Amino acid sequence: QVQLVESGGGLVQAGGSLRLSCAASGRTFSTYGVGWFRQAPGKEREFVATISWSGGSTTYADFVKGRHTISRDNAKNTVYLQMNSLKPEDTAVYYCAAARTGSGYTYSGGYDYWGQGTQVTVSS
Repeated sequence: QVQLVESGGGLVQAGGSLRLSCAASGRTFSTYGVGWFRQAPGKEREFVATISWSGGSTTYADFVKGRHTISRDNAKNTVYLQMNSLKPEDTAVYYCAAARTGSGYTYSGGYDYWGQGTQVTVSS
């Protein structure tokens, strides 16, 4: 079983950067695919980025491509989302999720475990 804890959220000005972390328990985490999702008030949860177990395959939503980078450090049981050039519309609660298959998915149903989320607020 895997437990996920997100951190790194906070308040940042437009154009600034944040690095979100998804820390996991369990030594099998390195074999899991991981995704980042976000949910703004009044909106559906939407896909942000995903990474395979090896880190060799990544996928990004169009609205973050070129600004954000997903990576993982399996020795630390941690997946990161480096967010640069942040915009006010990036304001949301960000969640990480893990899939036992080792693949990343662009839809919520592909994942087995979810964290509680971390708030990101971008001011203009």
